[in-house]
Amino acid sequence: MQLWSPSSETIQQANITHYQQWLHENKQLLFESYHALWQWSVDNTEAFWKSIWEYFDVIHEGNYKHVLQGSMPHARWFEGTRLNYAEHVFRKANDHHPAIIFKSESEPIQEISWRSLIQQVGSLQHFLKIYNLQAGDRVAAYLPGNPEATTAFLAVNALGAVWSSCSPDFGTRSVIDRFAQIEPKILIAVDSYQYGGKIFDKREVVQELIKSLPGIERVILLSAHDTPLPSSKPVVHWKDVIGETIYTPEFVRVPFNHPIWILYSSGTTGLPKAITHSQGGILLEQLKYGTFHNDFKPGERCFWYTTTGWMMWNYIHSGLLAGGTMVLYDGSPAYPDMNELWKFAQDAGIHHFGTSAGFILANIKASTHPAQNFDLRALRSISSTGSTLPPEGFDWVYKEVKHSLWLASMSGGTDVCSAFVGGMPTLPVYAGEIQCRALGCSLYAFDETGNVLTGQVGEMVITRPMPSMPVYFWNDPEYKRYTESYFEMYPGIWRHGDWIEITSHEGVIIYGRSDATLNRGGVRIGTSEIYRAVDKVAEVKDSLIICIEKEGGEFWMPLFVVMQENIALSADIKKKINTTIRNDYSPRHVPDEIIAAPDIPYTISGKKTETPVKKILMGKDPKEVINAGALKNPSSLDFFIRLQQEKV
Repeated sequence: MQLWSPSSETIQQANITHYQQWLHENKQLLFESYHALWQWSVDNTEAFWKSIWEYFDVIHEGNYKHVLQGSMPHARWFEGTRLNYAEHVFRKANDHHPAIIFKSESEPIQEISWRSLIQQVGSLQHFLKIYNLQAGDRVAAYLPGNPEATTAFLAVNALGAVWSSCSPDFGTRSVIDRFAQIEPKILIAVDSYQYGGKIFDKREVVQELIKSLPGIERVILLSAHDTPLPSSKPVVHWKDVIGETIYTPEFVRVPFNHPIWILYSSGTTGLPKAITHSQGGILLEQLKYGTFHNDFKPGERCFWYTTTGWMMWNYIHSGLLAGGTMVLYDGSPAYPDMNELWKFAQDAGIHHFGTSAGFILANIKASTHPAQNFDLRALRSISSTGSTLPPEGFDWVYKEVKHSLWLASMSGGTDVCSAFVGGMPTLPVYAGEIQCRALGCSLYAFDETGNVLTGQVGEMVITRPMPSMPVYFWNDPEYKRYTESYFEMYPGIWRHGDWIEITSHEGVIIYGRSDATLNRGGVRIGTSEIYRAVDKVAEVKDSLIICIEKEGGEFWMPLFVVMQENIALSADIKKKINTTIRNDYSPRHVPDEIIAAPDIPYTISGKKTETPVKKILMGKDPKEVINAGALKNPSSLDFFIRLQQEKV
C-alpha cells in the first residue's frame, strides 16, 4: 500500500534532482527514472564515482590515473590522491547556524557554534601534536555520544590518525577485546555516565583499560569526580586540554585508502572483527548517501539516536559534510518515558529524525501520540534502521507522527558504515518496503547457484566494489577473516547475510538474517515475519524464534516470548499468538511450542541473536558459540543453557 508520494515541489527541490541536472549539463546523461539512474551507477562503477568526486568538488592533492583498480576484496580507489575528511567538514563552517545541538538526560539543550567547534578541535589537536601523535597512530575513545566525542574525532582525523570508539555501556571485557587489537597510543575516556536516570561510575573500568592496553602513552579524561584517577600512565583532564588559547586546526592529507577509523563486528562467536574503512571511501559514501538518500540540506538539523558504539554515530557526521547541524542526544530514549525524543525533536527543531525500528515499535507498544502532544512542524523525514521495520511501523509513523513526512527505512551495516538500500525523496513510500537500492550499490537477490531473483526471496549480494567497503580488517594481512566474512558462498561477490526480495516497485523487503532463516520442511521463513506477527500481541514484550533440524527430516521450531510486566503466558495467549501468526502468514509459520523466557539476548549494538541460542539448544558448548562479552545482557543465556540441560 502506498503511504506517501512526493509533491512536485519536493522532487524539484531534492538534492538528487540537482545532481541529475548536473549530469545532464556536464556529462550529457539523462535518466527517465531513479531506477535508470541507479542502473547506470552500477553498470558504470568508475564513471559514477568519478562523477561524485567532481560533483562534490573533493579537496585533494595529487592525481589519479584510475578511479578503481583491482576487485573485491582488494579494490583500491583514486590511488595517487591525498585528502582529509575533517577538512571537508570544516569547509562548511559558517555563522548562520550551529555545528552541533546537544542534549542529555542531565543537561538542557545546548548549541555549539562552528567557531567554538573549530577552537576546541584546534586545541585538542595542538595537545596531540605535542605528544607526537602521527598519521596512522590509533586513538581509542571510551565516550558517550556527546560533543566532546565529535571534537575528539575531528581533531584525531585532521592529523591523519585513526579513530576507534566504544560506548561506556559496553562491558569491560568487550572494550578490551576491541581496543587491544589495535594498540592505541592515546585513550580518551569518561569516568561516569548517566542512563535511565542512573549514574554509572566507570573509574575502575578506565583503570582496567589503562592496565590492559600497554601501548597507551597518555589518557585524556572527562571526569565528573574531584579526586584524581590513580593511573600508571599520565592523565590529563579534558578541560585542561581545551584551554583559552586559540589554535587553528591543520589538515594532514593522507592517501585516499588510508584508514579513517576502525569499527567492530558484534563479536558474538569470537573476537570482534576490526573493520577498517578508508578516509576517501567514507568521505565519498557519506557525501553521496547523506546528500542524495537522506536529502540533508545546508542549515537543516540532522539527528540520529545512537551511541559511539554503533556505526550510526560515525554516519551522522555526514550531516556536517552536507552543511547541516548535527543533533545528538545522550541518554535513554525511554527516560522518563517514550515521549522524551519527540519532545527533543520539537524543542530542537529537528528536520531529520534518525532512529531504529525497535524505537518505533516500542512507541506502538507504549501507545504514544507524538502528533497530538508535540509541535513537529519542522520535521521533514524519519529514517529507521537497525532491524526490519514492519508495515505496522510505517502505518504508525504516518498516523501518529506526521502524515506529510517522508519515512525512509534503510539497511546497511558496520561493514560499509552506510546503507546499501534506503530512502529517496523523489519516490513513493510503500508500507513495509525500503524505497530503493542506493546509488553505486550493485545489490541483487541471488538464489543458491547465483542466479538473479526478482519478486522472490534470495541472498543479498553486492556484485561490484564500493569505496566504503573495508580496506581490510586490522591484523588480517592475508585477508583471511575478510574473505571468510563475505566471499565464501559466491567467490568474488559480497554476500551480506540478509534474506531479501526486490519488489515490483524496485524496492526492497528484508526478511531477516539468512543464517537465522527458519528452514521448515524445505520452506524458508524469515524471522522478521514471525516477529512482525508477535509484535501485534499486546501481552508480549519481546520474542525470539529458532528452528532446529533433527534427524530423519524432523524439526523443532520453538518461539520464546518475554511477557509484559505482571502478565503470565497462558493457554489463551498462546492461542492468540498462534492465530495471529497463522492469519498473517501461514500454518507453516506457527511454532511447535511457545515458551516463556525471562529475557532475549541482544548484542551490544542492539541486534537479536538467534543463531547462538539455536546452537546452545543443539548441545554446543556455550563458550564456543557465543562470546558473552559481546552481549548487552549476557545473563539472558542462562535460561537457554538450563533449558538445554533439562532436555538432555
